[in-house]
Amino acid sequence: MTQAAECTIAGASCLIFRNAPSWEGRRTASVGRFRCDSVATGRDLLASVATDLTAEGYEALIGPMDGDTWHSYRLVTETDGSPPFLMEPVSGPYDAEAFAAAGFTTLSGYVSTRTTLDAAIAPEPVSIAGVSVQSWDGSDAAGIIRQLYAMSAAAFRNNAFFKPLDEQGFLDLYEPVMPLVDPRFVLFARNEADALVGFLFGMPDRLEGAAPRTVILKTYASAQRGVGHLLADHFHRSAREAGYTQAIHALMHVDNVSLARSARHAGTVFRRYALLGRRLDT
Repeated sequence: MTQAAECTIAGASCLIFRNAPSWEGRRTASVGRFRCDSVATGRDLLASVATDLTAEGYEALIGPMDGDTWHSYRLVTETDGSPPFLMEPVSGPYDAEAFAAAGFTTLSGYVSTRTTLDAAIAPEPVSIAGVSVQSWDGSDAAGIIRQLYAMSAAAFRNNAFFKPLDEQGFLDLYEPVMPLVDPRFVLFARNEADALVGFLFGMPDRLEGAAPRTVILKTYASAQRGVGHLLADHFHRSAREAGYTQAIHALMHVDNVSLARSARHAGTVFRRYALLGRRLDT
C-alpha cells in the first residue's frame, strides 16, 4: 500500500494517501481508513484535511480509498441491513453524511447482488468451442497469484482510477487471503493453445462461520467474448455441487457489463456503494 499519514481530531480519524489515482488530471490525494463518532466530527476532519491539502497544492480529494483501487475503497450508501461479507468495505453509521457535509459528491457507483444458486444456474451448461475451464489444484499459491496479477493488470488498466501495482504489491495483497480460499472457486479458462483467456476468483463467505452457505464471486476478467459467462456458470455449478445455496456477485460498477451478467443469473441488488470526490481548486 502507498505510504500514508494519519490525521486525527477528537472523535474522528483517517489516513491520507498523497499519491492517489488522479481525478480528471488533477493532483489528487485520497482519504482512507475513515472513522467518525458523529457527522460533525467526520465533517470537521474532512474539512481540515481539505484545507491542509489545498495549502500543499492538491487540487482534488477522493475517498474512501486506501491509496488505490487495489486496496479497500468505496463507501456504503444503501443496504438491506444484512451482515458484511468477506472482503467487503464497511462504513460507519455517520460516514456517508459526513462526506456529504464536507462537500463530497459521487464519482462512481457500485453494487453487490445476491442470488440463489438454483436460480442462477440455467438448465444447460454454458460452453465455448475450444475453451476449457480448470480449477486451481491448491498448489503453488504464489504462482497462481502471479497469473491473476498478469491478467488483472491487463484487464483493468482502462478502468477509472486505475493505478498500476507491481507484482510484489499484488502478492502482498493476496497471499494473506489464500488460506481462506477454496481452490474449486479459483478458475482458469484456456484456449486450444493453452493460453489463458480468462480467470475467476471466488471464495466461501467465511464471515458466515464454520459452515458457510454463501460463495462470493469476487472478480473475473476475460480476453475473449463469452468467457466471463462461461466462468460464472462453472462457478455457480461448482458451488452448488459443493453444497452451497447462495452466491454474492461482489462490488460491480453500475456501468459495467458484469452487472447485466449478474441479472442473467437472477442477481438482485442488496448493497450500494460510492467513491466520492471533492475538488479543491475552486
